[in-house]
Formats: sequence, C-alpha cells, structure tokens
Amino acid sequence: MQKVLEKLKEISLGEVGLVVYSPLEQDVVLSLNKDLSVPLASASKVAIAFCIAKLVEEGHYKWTDIVRDITLNPKEDSNEVYPHFQNRETLALRDSVEVMIACHDSFVANSIVQFCGGWEMMNQKLKSYFNNINITQNPTDLDNSGELSQLLELLRQTYQGYKTNPELWIPIINGLIRQQGQIKEIPSHFLNHMTGGLDNVVVDVGIMGEFNQNPLLYVLGAKNLPNRHEEGLADEIIMDALKSLYSASIN
Repeated sequence: MQKVLEKLKEISLGEVGLVVYSPLEQDVVLSLNKDLSVPLASASKVAIAFCIAKLVEEGHYKWTDIVRDITLNPKEDSNEVYPHFQNRETLALRDSVEVMIACHDSFVANSIVQFCGGWEMMNQKLKSYFNNINITQNPTDLDNSGELSQLLELLRQTYQGYKTNPELWIPIINGLIRQQGQIKEIPSHFLNHMTGGLDNVVVDVGIMGEFNQNPLLYVLGAKNLPNRHEEGLADEIIMDALKSLYSASIN
C-alpha cells in the first residue's frame, strides 16, 4: 500500500491527495492530504446522485418518477453505452441518474436537478450532509469543488447503503459500473468509478477490487498540474498509483 503514496509523491508540480477506506477494517487505511479541496468536474455527479437517493429515501420522489425534457449530451458516450435511450425525451428518474454517472452527462444532470427542485435546493440538501462539497450546473466551474475526505465519506455511505438497501442505491452503483473510463491492466469489473478532469485537474472516485469481497473505496484528487493536454506525466503517475492500489486490493 505504501507504494501508492510513493508513486503519487513523484508528482512534483501541483497538489495531490488520496484517501482509501477498507470496508473490511471499517477505517481509512491510506491517506495523503485528505483535507485537500479540488475542483470536481464530472465527479460532482456522484454528489448529485447521492442527494437524489436521499430524497427518494425520504419519500419526496420515487425512482419510477418520469423526468421530462431529457436531452443526452452528444459529446459524451451515451450513444455507445445506451443506444436504446437515443431520441428519448423522457426517462425514469433511476435511469436518468444511471446515465448521468455512466456517461458524465451534464445535460441529463441539469434535467434531474431541475426536476428535483433546482441547483440551489440541491446544494442546500448536499451541504446538510457535507458542508465542504459544492456543486454547480457548469461542471468546469471552479466553485464545483469538494474536500477529499468528505467525498470519501459520501462514497462510503453510498457503498454501505447499497449493501444494506440495494433497491435504493442501485442507480448510482449501476452508473459507476457502466462507466467506460477503464485503466489498462485493471479488469473492468474490478474498477467501478467516476472520473472528472480539467486542463490541470484530475479526480477519481471509486471502488477498487471485487465488489462483493471487501474492495477498497478511494478518492483521488490532483490540482494545479501542468496542462494535461501538453504534459501527460502526472496522468501516467496517477495511472500507475491506481494500478498499485489495485494490486493492494487483491492481496
């Protein structure tokens, strides 16, 4: 496990943090700059989905409710992952949440949030649980941000919620599982995650290892990196760190 931290410390420019939680040990087993706040980019959709699940749990909505005026973002990969949803103008709330996560779809995210009361209300709901996470309609907005330790707790509650009440949390888990952002050398079914990124930001929120055999939950964030379109070293280091985390999860 120490190899993961050693690898991340090779990032000489920018700031990087990682928090890893073991459901088996019921504790954080690895931590680096856990209080680091990073722009979330598309990873904020996990926070939106968490709020929706809580609203469903409280009886304000049902997963079978119909979200109207659905538009799928043509720049994302829903045409590959959900070809049968193309040209649909309505989707059930559970399907909308799944697509939002699986395809990083900001258009669907906005439709969901508007259906459930708007962005201000959604932020108020989120901050009642996690005061250091903030979401915005534009995923590239730097105010769309979160503290790594709180993102880890959000993920932990989602994972634990699925284990005890799968019917409530399954739209989120389905989205994490169907996302296409895989890493070579890590079997796709051992990496269920949500990524986010900007020119100088990387975020990854996920479940590493065999889902039903005590996997590791992790949140990784890096900011103020050299422009990732011009310099790929930081991305390579992060990939190698996640491969090391995978090795630790299966040993």
